[in-house]
Amino acid sequence: MTSSRQPERSDDVVVVGPDPIHAETLLAEVSAPQCGAVMLFLGTVRDHSHGKDGVTHLEYEAYDGVVEEKIAEIVAEAREKWEIEKVMVMHRVGSLTVGEASVGVAVGAGHREEAFAAGRYIIDELKARVPIWKKEHWPGGAEWVREDLEHRQTS
Repeated sequence: MTSSRQPERSDDVVVVGPDPIHAETLLAEVSAPQCGAVMLFLGTVRDHSHGKDGVTHLEYEAYDGVVEEKIAEIVAEAREKWEIEKVMVMHRVGSLTVGEASVGVAVGAGHREEAFAAGRYIIDELKARVPIWKKEHWPGGAEWVREDLEHRQTS
């Protein structure tokens, strides 16, 4: 099931669901005449993880009704910190194969400094605070991974 929420500003869009993430969709949503900079981040499924080679796919699950609110909260925080115009955040749920985009963050701003800083903040905070879980699959096994702990260990 796809859920979408309009955060604090009507220019911002948050989408969590099973549909593929397309860079063109994110870019079109945050591009505007007043934006001299557009930052796009795509997180993709890779073929390995901490000490595991041959990851074949991931499964994502989200806490419906909470995840969108948490992402909107993070977007609002970014708006308080930086002068940004438009934001779109998308996250997949369901089964994803290697190479597929699992998360997308796009930020439109007047200048690159704000776009980069806000985009980095949004993805870092999303990974640390939003109730989305992933299960990694590889030949011979599978394991649920706590991305909030992984984020804190690698940042």
